[in-house]
Amino acid sequence: PGAAPDGLRGAEGTFSLCTFLYVDALARAGRVRQARFAFEKMLTYANHVGLFAEEIGPTGEQLGNFPQAFTHLSLIMAATQLDETLDALAARPG
Repeated sequence: PGAAPDGLRGAEGTFSLCTFLYVDALARAGRVRQARFAFEKMLTYANHVGLFAEEIGPTGEQLGNFPQAFTHLSLIMAATQLDETLDALAARPG
C-alpha cells in the first residue's frame, strides 16, 4: 500500500481470500509442507467461532468486512484441495 497509495484513510491488511488461494496453489503444485504450514497458520487468525474477516492486519487483527463469505469459500476450497493432495500422497506406494 505504501508504494501505491489509494487515497483512503486507514491501513490495508493481507487479504484472507488470497492467502487461502495461495494454499490451494501450493497444494496443487505439490508443495504440501508449505501449503499445510500456511493453512494451519491462517487458521490461527479466525475468531473464537472460526470466522474470518476480509483482511488480517499487521498485528493479527481482523480488518474489513466481517464475516467475509468469499474468504470462507476460499477456505473450503483450500482445505478440500489440501486434503485431496494429502490423500493422494498417502496412497502412493513406497
